[in-house]
Amino acid sequence: MHWFYLITAIISEVVATTALKATDSFTRLWPSLLVVAGYSSSFYFLSLTLRYFPVGIVYAIWSGVGVALVTLAGWFFYHQGLDAGAIAGIVLIVIGVLVLNLFSKTVLH
Repeated sequence: MHWFYLITAIISEVVATTALKATDSFTRLWPSLLVVAGYSSSFYFLSLTLRYFPVGIVYAIWSGVGVALVTLAGWFFYHQGLDAGAIAGIVLIVIGVLVLNLFSKTVLH
């Protein structure tokens, strides 16, 4: 169940961050409500995850996976391009999350 909490926190954060651009500086109601709901949900589920995992590991996974997914969402929904440096950076972040999960004894499986 703790992995469900973390995945839900990540997805909620990605939805909120992706919708943030559509708020037009919070002048549009529905995207603004989606942002508030998404971040609220994300932090709630993130807090539940912290019952099971250390805060540093949770934050590394949440933010790393979130950065990668928000980048993909920006590319898909807003047609934002990525140069080689951006792609390399995202790949390194994903590798870091994988190293944490596959090789660290800190993460509870």
